[in-house]
Amino acid sequence: MKWGDSLTGHVMPRDPNCVFCKIVAGDLPARTVRQNDVGLAFLDINPLADGHLLWVPKEHYPTLHELPPDLLGRLCASLPRLGLAVMKVAGAAGYNILQNNGAAAGQLVNHAHFHLIPRVEGDGLGYRWPARQYPPGRAEELANQLQVVLAAL
Repeated sequence: MKWGDSLTGHVMPRDPNCVFCKIVAGDLPARTVRQNDVGLAFLDINPLADGHLLWVPKEHYPTLHELPPDLLGRLCASLPRLGLAVMKVAGAAGYNILQNNGAAAGQLVNHAHFHLIPRVEGDGLGYRWPARQYPPGRAEELANQLQVVLAAL
């Protein structure tokens, strides 16, 4: 598949100002480690750990919820294999898959992407959120609201 082709036969969405679109097109350099017809994996230029990969769709979609479901499924199908490779190369005991949507969630590049971050005991990276409890009745209220919204989507 060459740039401009797509799985559906239409011209791939591309943002000329997007750094990841430029990497996919070959206009910017990257340490590419794997690609297929839907995605490109390359080393993060600001890694949290050795072997930290980015897995990006070749088509431009700013956030996860904007990706067509079939494309998202094909992208996600590669995550286990990429994760195993990251663990082996980094000598890691595990890995995080991180996917941010929107600036408030820490998304810095407005092109949907997955971080694969190798992890070892005592690496100091952390990743703990302060857990809390719902007040009485709030969980039920939220669950009901979510069901209504999901039924309408």
